[in-house]
Amino acid sequence: MIKIKNLHKSYGDIQALKGIDIEIKEGEFYGLLGPNGAGKTTTINILSTILKPDDGEIFINGFNLKTDAKQCKNYIGIVPQEIALYDDLTAYDNLFFWGKLYKINNKLLSKKINELLNLMGLEERKNHKIKTFSGGMKRRINIACALLHSPKIILMDEPTVGVDPQSRNLIFEALRKLHQQGTTIIYTTHYMEEVEKLCNKISIIDYGKIIAQGSINELKKLSKISESIIIYSDSELKEKKEIISNSIKIPFDIYDNNIKFYTNNINTDLSKIINEINTIGINITNIELKKTNLETLFLELTGRKLRD
Repeated sequence: MIKIKNLHKSYGDIQALKGIDIEIKEGEFYGLLGPNGAGKTTTINILSTILKPDDGEIFINGFNLKTDAKQCKNYIGIVPQEIALYDDLTAYDNLFFWGKLYKINNKLLSKKINELLNLMGLEERKNHKIKTFSGGMKRRINIACALLHSPKIILMDEPTVGVDPQSRNLIFEALRKLHQQGTTIIYTTHYMEEVEKLCNKISIIDYGKIIAQGSINELKKLSKISESIIIYSDSELKEKKEIISNSIKIPFDIYDNNIKFYTNNINTDLSKIINEINTIGINITNIELKKTNLETLFLELTGRKLRD
């Protein structure tokens, strides 16, 4: 669906993109994860034809963005980082205005607007002016504007910045519905929890370079940090070390009141460990799981926190 090859972009002496390569399949929910200034917005602005790259190629559904920009635009809906609404117009009138720019006929447009207001949980506020809306409500209308022409691809640049928890959850639910309907979504953020909740493929970008990409499970396999399962017990553990070793073929250490198992997959090993521990006769008082997540992976790859 989308192929990005050797993309470069500089602003004077600052290299925003240093030759990134990304391939996104139709229907994927693709996360572009990185700290502020990593190159996420520059990538989105190039994809949406707002910026021209210094070098590299982009293909959208087989069309070259450089030579077939008009064809490419037909596939794309854009949710910019900045709110692009008119405060003195109502929610309905804002959507009608943007819809007419897509040359949608009035009857179809009216139906589409009502569908999108319902999707975003704002049907009861359609006749209220945007200046009376909260930041989260404005974000939801901003997203609705990008969906009026039913694009096959949605480019979203940090769409939940500054929104309240209720609006964030409503946005997440709307995006899940769109994804289930087959829409390809490219989602930039520096919030790791959003990527883990929403995206099935991820590129981690830092200093204008892609430093890792793949599914969450594929990215976790890159990590040298083992996941661990810690079993707490009031039983005498050291006496049972040999039995544990013979029964459970997973590396472990024993401390005063706990056994720490090192695993590559908590989900598959947890039930096995619990069953064997019970069989051995060790009383379990508590279980602690320490999983590899995107934050630990990012720290390992870059040596700095995502929000630095």
